[in-house]
Amino acid sequence: MLGIIYVILCGLTGRELAGKFLFSDKGGAAGKENENFGWVFWPAALTYGTLVITWLTYGVSYAAGAILGNSRPLFYGNLVVMGSVLVWLCILYWMRLKRLQKAEKHIQLSGMKKLLENAGSMAWLLFIFLLIFLTWIMFYMFHIKDGILYCGFTVFGDYAPHTAMMRSFSMGNNFPTQYPHYGGGDVKYHFMFQFLAGNLEYLGIRMDFAYNLISVLFLLGFLMMLYALAVRITGKRAAGVGAVVLFFFRSGVAFFLFAAEHFRTGDLWSALKENTAFLGYTPNENWGLWNFNVYLNQRHLALGMVMVCTALWVYLDWLEAGDRHPEKGLLWMKERWFTKEAWGCKNAGRAIAVGILMGLCAFWNGAAVIGGLLILMGFAVFSDGKLDYVLTAFIAVVLTLFQTGFFIKESAMSFSFYWGFLAEDKSLIGVLWYLFLMSGVFFLGLGFVALFLKRRDRSLVISFLFPVIFAFCISLTPDINVNHKYVMIAYGFLTIFWADAVIRIWKKGWAFKAGAAVLAVCLTATGIYDFSVILRGNDEGHRVGVSMESSLTKWLAANLDSKDLVLTPEYSMNEITMSGVMMYCGWPYYAWSAGYDTNYRAAVATEIYTAGECETVRTLTEQEGITYIVFEEGMTFEQEECREDVIAETYPLVYTSENRQIRIYEVS
Repeated sequence: MLGIIYVILCGLTGRELAGKFLFSDKGGAAGKENENFGWVFWPAALTYGTLVITWLTYGVSYAAGAILGNSRPLFYGNLVVMGSVLVWLCILYWMRLKRLQKAEKHIQLSGMKKLLENAGSMAWLLFIFLLIFLTWIMFYMFHIKDGILYCGFTVFGDYAPHTAMMRSFSMGNNFPTQYPHYGGGDVKYHFMFQFLAGNLEYLGIRMDFAYNLISVLFLLGFLMMLYALAVRITGKRAAGVGAVVLFFFRSGVAFFLFAAEHFRTGDLWSALKENTAFLGYTPNENWGLWNFNVYLNQRHLALGMVMVCTALWVYLDWLEAGDRHPEKGLLWMKERWFTKEAWGCKNAGRAIAVGILMGLCAFWNGAAVIGGLLILMGFAVFSDGKLDYVLTAFIAVVLTLFQTGFFIKESAMSFSFYWGFLAEDKSLIGVLWYLFLMSGVFFLGLGFVALFLKRRDRSLVISFLFPVIFAFCISLTPDINVNHKYVMIAYGFLTIFWADAVIRIWKKGWAFKAGAAVLAVCLTATGIYDFSVILRGNDEGHRVGVSMESSLTKWLAANLDSKDLVLTPEYSMNEITMSGVMMYCGWPYYAWSAGYDTNYRAAVATEIYTAGECETVRTLTEQEGITYIVFEEGMTFEQEECREDVIAETYPLVYTSENRQIRIYEVS
């Protein structure tokens, strides 16, 4: 119950903040006169409120846990923040009821009014269907049944560090915050979405319900905003529906190549039915880097996309104002750069509000912040009011740097030029061929589509491509694969123009309908098959199960805290990670891709587990600050056989699992 109240308070708080700061003007396409405003306002409000309240909860909890040393920091964090917000809202609504001014009531309720006015539209039917579908698919991938947490094969790799982080808050005291798969240091990975889920579990919502609830709300919110953006940009509701469809079913040539191969070998139908792996003819495409699976395992990306949509909806006013100038060609661009109007502020208040919104997202999804700023940079090129863009970017960057300095002890990112992304052939032709193999006509065909667009829409296409250019030129982490998020951000918005293109071709007459149908198939066939793989690859026979009633998990949660550092085998997701303890060296890929030196710790862990002398074990554990050692029956570490006898001779045994497979030694 308390968890539901928390979510409601986030929405109500966001409604007040967004209505006052983000959408404070009464006119313009971004204002309340736009018929699709409700589909934008409520997701933006929920996101803004969630960011503010959750950061406040984290801040008070941090002070209680890390500064005051309280063992129940989340209790005080929720008590102070939820109590204060509830009192503030009660006073606010009481004062509003006393005034009873019709004009003010209209302003406050206009977002809901627009939704009610459109109650009979196909948008309502679409989003009710999406709500049902998203709820089903989220629980299909991640749910608890009979005391066992089940995670599908295509997602559990990402859920492993995420669930460990959730449990480090709901069952532990992770203040100051550390990364559970590389404990004892800082936290380089954006973790606030997991903090929110962990806090909701702490407030009484079962883990799968907590994680799935916020995942559904924010992904549905993004799809609402994508629909509204598409309708605003194209003027067609069908384009909004089409953009949503294209979002789910990606473009690519993998399906056609796969079908051609198996058609030649004569086993096409059986191959299509039995395959449980994502198709891919480019590096790591078979990971599911480019399909809907990304939003199922990277749940926090949807919240970041809502933030980006909010910023774009607001700044579309700037872009559209610049587009209304009568000049053409180079003269028009000259007016956008070398005039007072081009640089002067148009609405500094909203620019500040957007900057705060983006900056607050830095440790919710950093890639979305970077992708959003890149798109806004494209907007700024073609807009007046460039100082507003500068103000937004400055605030977002300052807030990001503040959070980075607070949470990360060393450099957060390693900025370097890296041409070609995942293309094996780094020549220009090789990169273009990679783009075609990866996305089919989607990216390369935009040049042709742009020929038929108006000036504003061409500006939008160019702006949406900025994250793609960034992904193919810049590396920020040791793992270049993570750049796929920038491509996915761009992809989400560019679906608007392909949906519009299909509709335009379809409306030209019967002779063109076949072409529109072929184009629609090219844009969706690979994604549709990928979705069938998601269903088969995560069914009852393709899931990882972890006991939620484990005595081992309970013992660890009861006896260890975030100050303890536990040496374990290189675990991904099991009863130990579900306790939220800080592991010295968990599954290496998670920490390595976040920028940690996993090679050093793996070498030390190997030396401890294979040591032949007690002094070696004692010296290394004290040197590294390890407080517990977990030994699993018959274990190896980095393909080397481990010795328990030396560890047992050095330190006392403090726990043995019920099946006697796990033993824990306390470093004393």
